[in-house]
Amino acid sequence: MGKPVIYLYEEMKEEQVKTIQKTTSEYIVFDAARTSMSIDENDIEIMLGWNNELGQRLLNSPTSRLKWVQSISAGVDTYDLNRFSEKGIILSNASGIHSISISEHVLGVLLTEFRGIRTSIKNQSKKEWAQNTVSYQQLSTKKMLIVGTGHIGQQLGTFAQGLGIQTYGVNTSGHVTDGFIECYAHKNMSRIIKEMDIVVNILPLTDQTYHLYNEQLFSAMKPGTVFINVGRGSSVNTADLVHALANKQLSFAALDVFEDEPLPENSPLWNLDNVLITPHISGLTPEFKEKLLTIFMQNLRKFLVDGTLAKNEISLEQGY
Repeated sequence: MGKPVIYLYEEMKEEQVKTIQKTTSEYIVFDAARTSMSIDENDIEIMLGWNNELGQRLLNSPTSRLKWVQSISAGVDTYDLNRFSEKGIILSNASGIHSISISEHVLGVLLTEFRGIRTSIKNQSKKEWAQNTVSYQQLSTKKMLIVGTGHIGQQLGTFAQGLGIQTYGVNTSGHVTDGFIECYAHKNMSRIIKEMDIVVNILPLTDQTYHLYNEQLFSAMKPGTVFINVGRGSSVNTADLVHALANKQLSFAALDVFEDEPLPENSPLWNLDNVLITPHISGLTPEFKEKLLTIFMQNLRKFLVDGTLAKNEISLEQGY
């Protein structure tokens, strides 16, 4: 058994790698993007980022020393959480990094639709001055239901209130938090959703949220509701979504995530006029690695002291 290893699968800047190296002399810091040195992979105790092929070997190795994985994303549905639990491995996510980016994305697509900008872009491509084809609404005073009131939901709620939008939230217990007029428990969602003009999904993917948005829930929304998904694609039953859009139960949907990615060319979503498709870009964040390193270093310093984390630890049972 050799010296324990911090394995950097996510490529970091050289000065960032040096920052990690200066923090501890007890570990070898293995920069997978740059170094050709050899290590015994079973000596890896900490991973920044997740190499699935290597990760599966470590999860299945009886001699693996893996203790903690820092994910680079907020969602962790691609990880085998049962195996992490069985092996006693801590998992943390990058929650909080994407809050502003996703909030701006949601408001951007809403303004694009409500102010007729999407139609104007289409008309511009045809060199048409067609003021009479542009429909518009006022976003201010609309009721928005944000399903998921974590870092992103709270940031979106705060931003949206700045535009005069009335923001309501859905979370597990119904506890009220920053950015919301009122919050409701998941079990009451279908009862209050009929009052909302806009529904935004920001939920992680779990067994409980898989296909949460289905024919039953879409039917509970009032006709003409706007639906935005920046959470997880598999939270939505795609066939039921297409049906709700085709029959105008939903007046518009802005979709950044999908059950199958990239979205297949034969998906009917491509051909619906009341859909805006973006290629999973809502979370793209300037200075992402600097923000990721901040979370990682806070956790690393705490981990080196007592084997626990400072923030963003995932409940392996709940999946978030």
